[in-house]
Amino acid sequence: MSIHSSLKLSGALVGSRNVWTRMERLQALKQEGRWQEGDSVLGLPKVRTQFKSKSKKQLKADAAASAQEDTATPGQAETEAAS
Repeated sequence: MSIHSSLKLSGALVGSRNVWTRMERLQALKQEGRWQEGDSVLGLPKVRTQFKSKSKKQLKADAAASAQEDTATPGQAETEAAS
């Protein structure tokens, strides 16, 4: 007898996890400089695990803005940066 399709775990752990292991948290804290070797591994501070993804509209706007920066002449970029 086969398993019903609604009971299958086809996408188990495919998405991003919102809980890290202690080792993953330590690595993130080391990179941020908030934990040094020899510090206690108990009572670690919270670590942000997931960032909000940009919508398609925001991605297009960012791409357009970067394209405008690339096409600007060097003299224009310097005068805009100075003001």
